[in-house]
Amino acid sequence: MLYSIEEIGQIIGGKFLQKTSAETKIEHLLFDSRQVSAPATSLFFALTGQRNNGHKYLSDLHRAGLRNFVVSENVDAENFPNSNILKVENTLAALQILAAAHRQKFKIPVIGITGSNGKTIVKTWLTQLLQPDFEVVSSPKSYNSQIGVPLSVWQMQPRHDLAIFEAGISRPGEMENLEKIIRPDIGIFTNIGAAHREGFETQQQKIEEKMLLFRHAKTLVFCADHEKIARAISISNFSKKTISWSATGQPADLQIIENQKLANGFIKIKYKIFHPEKFQNLEKPGFDFGKIFSFSLPFSDAASIENACHCLVVLLYFGTSPGKIRSRFLHLEPVEMRLELKAAINRCTLINDAYSNDLSSLAIALTFAAAQARDRKLTLILSDIFQSGLSPEILYQKVAEVILEKKVARCIGIGVDIQQVVKYLPKDFETKFYATTDDFLKNFNEIHFADELILLKGSRVFAFERIARRLEKKAHKTVLEVNLSALVHNLNVFGKLLRPGVKILAMVKASGYGSGAAEVAKLLEFHKIDYLGVAYADEGIELRQAGVNLPILVLNPPASGGTSLDAILRFRLEPEVYSLPGLADLIDFLGKERRIGIHLKFDTGMHRLGFEPRDLPELIEILEKNPHVEVKSVLSHLAASDAPGHDDFTKKQAAQFLEMSEKLTEAIGYQPLRHIVNTSGIARFPEFHFDMVRVGIGLYGVQVAGLSEKLMVVNTLKATISQIKNIAPGDTVGYNRNGKIVRPTRIATVSIGYADGLLRLAGNGHFSMQVHGKFAPTVGNICMDMTMLDVSEIPQAAAGDEVIVFGENPPVESLAKALQTIPYEVFTNISERVKRVYFQE
Repeated sequence: MLYSIEEIGQIIGGKFLQKTSAETKIEHLLFDSRQVSAPATSLFFALTGQRNNGHKYLSDLHRAGLRNFVVSENVDAENFPNSNILKVENTLAALQILAAAHRQKFKIPVIGITGSNGKTIVKTWLTQLLQPDFEVVSSPKSYNSQIGVPLSVWQMQPRHDLAIFEAGISRPGEMENLEKIIRPDIGIFTNIGAAHREGFETQQQKIEEKMLLFRHAKTLVFCADHEKIARAISISNFSKKTISWSATGQPADLQIIENQKLANGFIKIKYKIFHPEKFQNLEKPGFDFGKIFSFSLPFSDAASIENACHCLVVLLYFGTSPGKIRSRFLHLEPVEMRLELKAAINRCTLINDAYSNDLSSLAIALTFAAAQARDRKLTLILSDIFQSGLSPEILYQKVAEVILEKKVARCIGIGVDIQQVVKYLPKDFETKFYATTDDFLKNFNEIHFADELILLKGSRVFAFERIARRLEKKAHKTVLEVNLSALVHNLNVFGKLLRPGVKILAMVKASGYGSGAAEVAKLLEFHKIDYLGVAYADEGIELRQAGVNLPILVLNPPASGGTSLDAILRFRLEPEVYSLPGLADLIDFLGKERRIGIHLKFDTGMHRLGFEPRDLPELIEILEKNPHVEVKSVLSHLAASDAPGHDDFTKKQAAQFLEMSEKLTEAIGYQPLRHIVNTSGIARFPEFHFDMVRVGIGLYGVQVAGLSEKLMVVNTLKATISQIKNIAPGDTVGYNRNGKIVRPTRIATVSIGYADGLLRLAGNGHFSMQVHGKFAPTVGNICMDMTMLDVSEIPQAAAGDEVIVFGENPPVESLAKALQTIPYEVFTNISERVKRVYFQE
């Protein structure tokens, strides 16, 4: 469905700053300047936020061929020839108004889903389960935010006869906006979690806010076992039909009678309908509502069972017979919501998104891949796309547009229909096609993969996990998983504490605190961080060679001239200077011709490095004589920003820093950036944010005073059980016979040791790891490559099982305590031989 730019202007109440063609047709809505794929039919909304402003990218977009813009600031139309420019008061509100107007053109059933957990899985499973009966449109991935919801609803087209959208909120007042856009006929309230991860004072406040999504719904599905939700619904103004289910015997319209674990690992769920009038779409003739029905679910965890039961109720509501329900649940596919980035063969990098395949998720995955690839070759391995609702010609034309926009260098297609994409690609574009995954694997050795980034994107039926296993670099069974989405969340937590204009410098020294500097730096650059900080020039050079272009501050530059300083200039690094001799050496090396930007370190009480107040006169004199040395920033380091008992000392440091900065600025005639606050000081000392703050360990979710409940865990260290032995009383385990066994004990040998970073202090019961949700203490000494755990209380533990060393639970702080150290040291001790796996939700 296309809208003219004139129609859109009327809908959003915009004023044309420039109108080139009122009849220009719009098909795509954009808010991210990196996601342009069809510029001629795209409309860009210049959204403004605390840390970014879409108006900055208008010129880049115009150069990319985009000619339709919605802005909220005055722009010079002469700089955007042949463009339509609409001005509104609030671009986000305009985007939402447009999506809400689009929604009102459709009379099809719309399902709206909210809750604390399970929204995306319920939405995806319902899409899978109902696709045989409906042409379904649903939110891509987890597009459930104030921006994601309007983009999801905009996908609705006349061919669709069912829509499924999820809605997520982070603070009061947001759901009202989303309800106007989704306007669901059928609501699903999945569950409710703790309030601390969102901006609500109480759970009750959060429930009431989420209930607003169902203000105009005709039917609401919920689990009666969630007492607070059930109570809120009963006392709310919701006057339409509710359909409840219970697995604990609470009064409900549908009861889960029994969950039976099957030999194949599936769960058999038995259910009975108690109020048939709630399911009027079911065929009554021959349907025995007193009968107990069942279906099998190919997942056995509690969350999957709850999600499946929500889906069950909806299927029954739509009249799906128990027989069809049994068949469809058997073939239910897993929902993989993360893009994994791993080391691959021949110095390649693999992004594995092999569990879903549609146009929307392809664009999302390619955007992520392009950001990681930078100047490296980008190869796409893509299967046929099913159930798109588009003819193959239109579908693969759109696929080709995305491929070209994201600068894919090579496309390897697997399937029959995918070969049509070649018609819409340049004649010299590199392509290979295979009918099946088996054909691809048989010819694998004939395909040369080296020094490139490979995106794997396939429909489930093609079993692309087999390709992933072939491409992955064989490595140690211990892995450090780095959740890039959580890192971005934490960045935003800190960003929201800053006043507009305050910049962020992210520390990525020590290989990004063990997480991988290049990968983390690319992500931070993608999200418009202002500065990066590294300890040594070699770390900065590595980032430049990985394609990172952000300004990089080097905290410990080489002390004298030579090739190291030459490399700093050559790779556009900016050294910290903290002494008069160091500045003199730098100036001698530069001569009078070469320019450089530097950062001056002031010692205000840390007494580690830095200029002292008595150094200022000579420092100023040197700078005045050498204008080719530009002071980019002045900085200092707080000695006790996380210790309330030393707050008076911290304030004295800040006062001295401000005094020294003002003297320097007055003398040199310009204002460098000023920064003194580190991670722990950002929340505690907003008055000392000045021009920039430095964020380090807090990005990784480590506890920070005042912010711990808002931060998400980024790093999870996982190992694998190699073998399990039954040890009799009187025997010992490990070196020096320190692991004395006093009762019959099951010992699991795990693939991690002190060579991986798990130091010996964690042995002999001083630390426990998580296996199957329970904690298993260490037994005996930590070995170089192995650790032994007592899994006597975990009978299901078996060789090959995953072991969580630290992550959500146990947190890294627990291991740090056992090792008598701090999380910084735990992270930076993780060996390079431990495989890093990066993923984005």
